[in-house]
Amino acid sequence: RRMGGAADGAAPVSDVYHFEQGSTPLLISMPHSGTELPDGFAARLSDDARLLPDTDWHVPRLYDFAGELGASILRARFSRYVVDLNRPPDDQSLYPGQATTGLCPVTLFDGRALYRDGEAPGEVERSQRRERYWQPYHDCLASELARLREAHGYALLYDAHSIPSRVPRLFDGRLPDLNLGTANGQSCAGARQQAIAEVMASSNYTQVVNGRFVGGYITRHHGRPEQGVHAVQMEIAQVSYMDEVQGSPYNEHKAKALQPVLREILQTFLGRAGA
Repeated sequence: RRMGGAADGAAPVSDVYHFEQGSTPLLISMPHSGTELPDGFAARLSDDARLLPDTDWHVPRLYDFAGELGASILRARFSRYVVDLNRPPDDQSLYPGQATTGLCPVTLFDGRALYRDGEAPGEVERSQRRERYWQPYHDCLASELARLREAHGYALLYDAHSIPSRVPRLFDGRLPDLNLGTANGQSCAGARQQAIAEVMASSNYTQVVNGRFVGGYITRHHGRPEQGVHAVQMEIAQVSYMDEVQGSPYNEHKAKALQPVLREILQTFLGRAGA
C-alpha cells in the first residue's frame, strides 16, 4: 500500500485528506470522520459545537481491517463543520422537506446554533471553503474511481458513515444499526445491493435498505452502475460500536462484534464482480 502521489498516477497528496491506494476495485470514502479545524475556527463556534458532536466518530478505527481487503481509503482530515463533503457544491438540499444540514452548516444536528452570534460564514467565505476543502477531496475521489475503473474494468465506492442512534430532529425513534443507501437503487446494480442486504439481514443487527438515509451527494453523484461505478453509503448507528455519552468513547467489545459483519459486507461488495 502506498500514499497517493502524482508520479504513480494516483491522486496527489493533500493537506485536507488522507489517502492510501489499494489493489482491488474498492474505494472506501470517509468524509465525516475528520476532527481538525483551521486556525481561529474553534473560537467562532458555540460551546456546544466546539465538542464536534456530529462527527462520524472512530470510523477509520472501526474499518481498520479494510487495508487487508486491498481497499483504497480516502478520509477527511477536517471537521464537517468547516465544509460538508457529502453535500452538493451548490448546497441544494438532499432531502427536500426534511431537516438536514448544509454545505457549510450553521446548526448542529439537533438544531442548536453552530456559531457564536455574528460568526457564521458569508457567501465569500463559503465559496473559499468549497474551493479549499471540498474540491480537493472530490478531485481525489473522482481520480481514484477513474483509475480503478481503468485498472479493473469497474469501480466500487463504499461511503462510510456513522451517526447517533437518536436524533429527533432528523428522524423518528431509534435508527437501525445498519442503514444501506443506494439512492433508491440508482447508484448500484441491484444484484450488489441485494447481496449486501442479505449479509445485513443474516446478522444480529437491525437494518434497512434505503430508509431515512438513501445516500448523500457522494453516493448519488458517483454511483453510475451503467458506467461501471457502483456506489453505496453505509450509515451505522453509533450505539453499535461506541458509547453514546459525552466524549464518545470507542467500545472495543461492541466494535469487535460488528467488524466481522462489516468485513463480510465489504467482501460481498467486492465479490459481485459480474453484477
